[in-house]
Amino acid sequence: MQHTAPRHFTPNADLLACPPANDRAARIADRRGFVALKQTYLAALSEVPDIEAEWLRNQVRMAEQPVDLWLLRAPVFAALAGADPERRRRRQMLRRGLDSVFMDSEPPSSFLPF
Repeated sequence: MQHTAPRHFTPNADLLACPPANDRAARIADRRGFVALKQTYLAALSEVPDIEAEWLRNQVRMAEQPVDLWLLRAPVFAALAGADPERRRRRQMLRRGLDSVFMDSEPPSSFLPF
């Protein structure tokens, strides 16, 4: 089974993660967040013994931008599917990692003020 790298067709997809950084400190912080998210992905996939998980780990290692990791979220969550408490913990860890890099565009609840 051969997999191809995920692609994103949304305009300005690389801007989904964070606004452009003009100063060095902001660029460094952005890079650290990206590296931390890569490590979170790899930790979440570390105990998955499947061949597809190895492909996912390689895709995570080759990711160059946060959007590359964003595009891998669905296959990673699929690889972590199941009722096992350890897999559930890994899914939660990955959600927290994604939330730390990709800000929500929706309000925290479905109720909106009038």
